[in-house]
Amino acid sequence: MIDLIKTVHEHKMQVYADLVINHNSGGDAEEFNPIDQQTRWTIFKPKSGKFLRDWKCFHPSPYETWDQETFGDMPDLCHRNPHVYTELLEYARWLIEAIGFDGFRYDCVKGYGGWMVRAIQELRGIRDEKGYKPYGVGECWDSDRKIQDWLNETNAWSDNPTGAFDFPLRYRLKDLCQVYGYSLRHLTEGGTVLKERPSQAVTFVENHDVVRGDSIITDKMLAYAFILTHEGYPCVFWQDYYTWELGQEGYKSGIAALVKIHEDHAGGSTSILYVDDDLYIMQRNGWGSQKGLIFVLNNRGNWHGTWVKTQWQNTKFVPMAWRGRDDTGVPQEKWTQENGWAEFWSPPRGYAVYIPQF
Repeated sequence: MIDLIKTVHEHKMQVYADLVINHNSGGDAEEFNPIDQQTRWTIFKPKSGKFLRDWKCFHPSPYETWDQETFGDMPDLCHRNPHVYTELLEYARWLIEAIGFDGFRYDCVKGYGGWMVRAIQELRGIRDEKGYKPYGVGECWDSDRKIQDWLNETNAWSDNPTGAFDFPLRYRLKDLCQVYGYSLRHLTEGGTVLKERPSQAVTFVENHDVVRGDSIITDKMLAYAFILTHEGYPCVFWQDYYTWELGQEGYKSGIAALVKIHEDHAGGSTSILYVDDDLYIMQRNGWGSQKGLIFVLNNRGNWHGTWVKTQWQNTKFVPMAWRGRDDTGVPQEKWTQENGWAEFWSPPRGYAVYIPQF
């Protein structure tokens, strides 16, 4: 693992650990909990000798008897037990400093207090004799309101705030891909982390949980085109890229082309230039070396587009990624007029991404 992470770092990438600190499984023996008179697998005696546990480390505990949410029949850790709290902080520090992880995905965060995540986020690992802040994202699988509440609680008074997976956006994108006649106006509405807190939104199309029984099976590239051109921290699912061969390296119609655009051009804030039921045109305004882009999403069965006013005058735009259902046509290059207006088009039931040329 250490060698793997070192190799990843040499390629200028980061590695995040999946931190499961709500529940435990694989106990060594059962024991009786006198608080609720129940017997559970709460005796843990790791061969390492680290983080020994008994019933007092789990709910209900002498330190806290109320558990926010259980996960199956697995015993839930009581973070208010000083032993548990200290061991978890030391475990997180060990993952950062000894193993080399750059941050954490916090699993099942609805099951415990946001203050525990905040405590880990405020750790300062030491690398090359310099302090290091871990990245963090929480799996709060719930409504936008619940996610907002969790972010408020977790990030209160924190100098290293965590983000959250945007489940509401994911289900909206699923409808975009699979519901006939879906109105593109819904993509601009509130109720998503991306809309409310773009800097803390971790956007995704599939993950290891939803793909098991709720996978997107139609026009999935529409969703990837959306998250890889918009704000937020987009995630690409390994199976989609490799197993289902949506990466399509070397072509303009796959995830690889969109990732390249995201890294090189998708900077700055977002401006919606046009939207109706069947057409959506967005402008990323650019930031630093990322000069921005124009994204066109078309829900019709034929080529479609319209005139929009951009922030660029007398500028050439080149299509860098596109895809259409049953159509291999190539979008044309465009020029904006002196007042910034230009006409942008997309293939049928597809998308096109245009890049300004300076």
